[in-house]
Amino acid sequence: MKSKKELSFENLLDEVIHKDLCNKCGGCVSFCSANGISALEMGEDGFPRYADKDKCLEGGICYLICPQTVSLEEELKNKFNWKYPIGNWIDVFSARSTDNEVLNVATDGGVVTSLLTYLLESKIIDGAIVSKRVGVCGREPIIAKSRADLIQAAGSSFAETEHLDELGNIYSSCFPVIKIIKEATSKVTKKLALVGTPCQIRAIRKMQVLNIIPADMVIFTIGLFCLQCFTLNDLEKKDFIKKLNINIDDIRKVNIKDKLILNMKSGINIHIPLEEIEKIARPACIACTDFANDFADISVGGIGSDEGFTTVLIRNSLGRQIYSEAMYQGYIENKYYPCPNGRKTREEELAYIIKDYAIRKKIRAEKKLDSLKK
Repeated sequence: MKSKKELSFENLLDEVIHKDLCNKCGGCVSFCSANGISALEMGEDGFPRYADKDKCLEGGICYLICPQTVSLEEELKNKFNWKYPIGNWIDVFSARSTDNEVLNVATDGGVVTSLLTYLLESKIIDGAIVSKRVGVCGREPIIAKSRADLIQAAGSSFAETEHLDELGNIYSSCFPVIKIIKEATSKVTKKLALVGTPCQIRAIRKMQVLNIIPADMVIFTIGLFCLQCFTLNDLEKKDFIKKLNINIDDIRKVNIKDKLILNMKSGINIHIPLEEIEKIARPACIACTDFANDFADISVGGIGSDEGFTTVLIRNSLGRQIYSEAMYQGYIENKYYPCPNGRKTREEELAYIIKDYAIRKKIRAEKKLDSLKK
């Protein structure tokens, strides 16, 4: 095992990127650009690469914060009181936004959009890192600073997007040199929320364990449940797309529950088994062990809830406080069960479903990682 001083981006190339395990989260580029080093950049294929190898300090931070390395895993688990199989959690329920405009554009119940709206309008955050829809399934990262920005970005996506390199660019644009950043860090007032996949949240949490920028800007995280990411280009190549005579341009919205659901512009929904989609998932997703976004403040997704509702997993006291305040202010509402036992039973069902998917993803990842060792 190499020491931390010996680790560098070369190790990421050998152990992660060249083995097709890179999640394209952009964490390594985010740190590098935020510190004014600028040795790395995101390539046209979405993978990190050297921008200027001579600028690399070879300090190993990019390796340590990568979500696909085991570095800092124990520190993360201890800090967040992680428990098998979905991490620490306090409560789980189905909920939805009370805003009809949000509900009209949301993939599920619009909880994420309304939570972020509450945070912005209450001035708890200055902005939220989200991904804006480009076409049916494409996304690009933006910093949402208003309800209108959030409405425009509403609706989850399972395509590839690199949030964290955008975070690094924002930071470096304000503080372009390492010396100024270090001097100014304690005075920075920019507060951001981050909506991300497990790999994106994990990279940020690793940065926070090390107490390095730009992760200090992120004060609240909403994690998306995630089985895998794919692109519409890959989906278009599948045989069932041709057999069902599906025109990709006719897809209005994409969602994943117990199946992949294509909401068509005609109003019909097409359900596709997840086994089919697994064949076009990114290899890095198949090797990822985290379904429930174990280290977020709140984790969300559509799995387990009825149509029009979001499954919400509250993980810590901060998540519970923010969610309770948003609900009290009327931004969101929980699904109502007239019988207290009915609510308890439903919570148990939701927890079971989330754990089941989490275990299935871990087993899949273990098989993938074992195959790479052979």
